[in-house]
Amino acid sequence: MIEAGTRRRNLPAPPHVVGESLGEPDRDPARPWLFLLDGEERPVVLERTAQRVVWSSLWPRRPEALIVFDLDAGGGGTDLRWTLLVDELPDASLLGHYRRRINVLINANLRYSYGQ
Repeated sequence: MIEAGTRRRNLPAPPHVVGESLGEPDRDPARPWLFLLDGEERPVVLERTAQRVVWSSLWPRRPEALIVFDLDAGGGGTDLRWTLLVDELPDASLLGHYRRRINVLINANLRYSYGQ
């Protein structure tokens, strides 16, 4: 698979909490964060360890896509890297949309759910 995008940011919560949030996005109804757009679907968790969570695609048009989350303790919270993997790169506009959506879901919505 081809790495189509990646970003690493620090989240304020510890790795086990971030891993639980990614592994069970609806776990805490008081802190919803996985807000999907039309044309997106809830991911299936394909792999879950203390250091990694792998999601199936958010986009039915790209069912082969995977989103890999690598978690490391750092900076008093979690250094979280997401990586989008695809079989074939989409056009630049669509690729930009995919990257932005993952970034909004993780580095905005999930971050804000932790109060930051």
